[in-house]
Amino acid sequence: MENEAIVVQQAEMLQAINKAEVDMQIATAKTYPRDVQTCLNRIKTIATLDTETAEDCFYALRRQGTLIEGVSVRLAEIIASSWGNLRVQTRIIGNDGRTITAQGICHDLETNLAVSVEVKRRITDKQGKTYSDDMQVTTGNAASAIAFRNAVLKVVPKAVTKRVINDVKEVALGQSLDLETRRQNMLQYYAKIGVTEQQILNYCSVKNVADIDAKMIFELSGLKNALKEGTTTVQETFMANVADSAAQAEAVRKTADAKMKATEAMNKAAQGKNTPTQVQTPVQENESAAESNANENKDNTKPNEK
Repeated sequence: MENEAIVVQQAEMLQAINKAEVDMQIATAKTYPRDVQTCLNRIKTIATLDTETAEDCFYALRRQGTLIEGVSVRLAEIIASSWGNLRVQTRIIGNDGRTITAQGICHDLETNLAVSVEVKRRITDKQGKTYSDDMQVTTGNAASAIAFRNAVLKVVPKAVTKRVINDVKEVALGQSLDLETRRQNMLQYYAKIGVTEQQILNYCSVKNVADIDAKMIFELSGLKNALKEGTTTVQETFMANVADSAAQAEAVRKTADAKMKATEAMNKAAQGKNTPTQVQTPVQENESAAESNANENKDNTKPNEK
């Protein structure tokens, strides 16, 4: 008996520990349920501490000329911590050498609603070359952060948070700094990551820096957050935007050429219908009249000769 080996079932022990943790959290959530209004006030208070924090709460990017705006990972973190009684976790569940897959799980311990979402991110460049190990880790972290955000926003109702989100957006538009200062700060940030002033102007569809208004600055701020999160890249956003603009200009030129050719063809057809088959000039009319008079004179002189 003294020499008997003790077998430890590690899987069963971990399962028992996790179950005990979840049961304890559910019991605590039922004992101390959330107050929705208090949660909303807490979200608003944290998200509007200053303009910079409010700006970090949103992302914005363009896809095929369409502006896409949404809640950033930072605001999802504020919502999760303020909403309370949530169990959130993320993990990497796949890497096939081309894409990396992250899973986000959010469990509302009060309502027993659990949501699992998956996010894929490419780990190859345009030439098909696989990223380095460090870049794969970075991409995995970005995918995990996005999975965290998506899971939280599927559990916390949008109908509850949209009112607070609008208040945060108003603060993000900025009251503490004047427009020119915010504009220059934004241009300096993009210059550091390799985006030229002309690319910014093309993206905003304006000709001068002075034409960039507060809404455009808010969009650029959201785009900055999207770049940080890995939702998009500088190459995709600004280079693709230039390519789209060129394609649109070419399409407009071809349409104008087609309209011009159609108009010319219609004008030629109209001229052909309006042209008479025989047109008598004034000289021809005079010659015809003189010939008629001569014939009449011949007829009048013949009886006298007889």
